[in-house]
Amino acid sequence: MYDRLLLPTDMSAGIDDAIDHAIDAAKRYDAELHVLYVVDTDAYSSYPGDEYVHEFEGLESALEQAGTDAVEAIVEEAEAAGLETTEIVRHGVPHEEILRYGDEADIGLTVVGSKNRSGEYRRLLGSVAERVVNLSERPVTVVKSPVDE
Repeated sequence: MYDRLLLPTDMSAGIDDAIDHAIDAAKRYDAELHVLYVVDTDAYSSYPGDEYVHEFEGLESALEQAGTDAVEAIVEEAEAAGLETTEIVRHGVPHEEILRYGDEADIGLTVVGSKNRSGEYRRLLGSVAERVVNLSERPVTVVKSPVDE
């Protein structure tokens, strides 16, 4: 049914259940698993960067390295399960890059992790997962994980 699955990661504690779900789904469908991390340009472009000599470069580089490490850890787990994988690190607005990559790579199913948060929290901030679900023209599975607030 699906040849390629996409698992975006934000390195949060709530992604573990989504990782397990994506690996299981990729095995069931005999699909390639694409693991994506988006370095949020808003996170470092709005940062004053006073303690960095080159302002944003230090934070941008740190975020990119952390994302690369997270993607590699998930890929290692997926490959140990016998899956073919693709690693992707991009810069941009997370939900926009997730949707763009899904179209570019002809992803059949996107598996996104979401933290179970209170309604008040969601009304104030929303979430990347919510935007991906609402804007995607492709199938999306949301895997919710409980988190302590």
